[in-house]
Amino acid sequence: MNKRTFSWVLFSTFMLNGCATERVVGFQSEITPILREKCQQCHLPPEGQGYVLTGLSMESYDTLMNGTVYGKVIIPGDSKRSVFNKLIEGRAGESMKMPHGNSPGLSDEEIKILKSWVNQGALNN
Repeated sequence: MNKRTFSWVLFSTFMLNGCATERVVGFQSEITPILREKCQQCHLPPEGQGYVLTGLSMESYDTLMNGTVYGKVIIPGDSKRSVFNKLIEGRAGESMKMPHGNSPGLSDEEIKILKSWVNQGALNN
C-alpha cells in the first residue's frame, strides 16, 4: 500500500469513527421500568409523598413532562439544565438527591440511561 492510499484509509477510519451514534434510549422499554421501580412509590397521585409535595407525577410520560407545581423538570435535549437530572445525579446537593429515604438508589447505569434519554430529546418512544 502506498503512502497516499494509507493516508486515505487512515483518514476515512477517523471520519467514520467520528460519525458513530449513540443508541436510542426508549421511554417505554427503558425509562418506564426505572421510574416504576425507583420513583413511582413517591411520585404517584394521590398520596405519594413526592407527588403531594411537588405535584410531580411519574404515572405516565405526559405527567412526567408536565413537571411540578413549580414548573417543568425536564428540558428535552439538555440534561445539564434539567432539574430531573440534577436531582437524580445529586448535583442539587446530597440532601436533595433522588430517590430519598428507604428507596433503592439509582445505579450509575440507570443514571446514564436517564441522562441519555433527556439528551436525546426526552422522546415518548
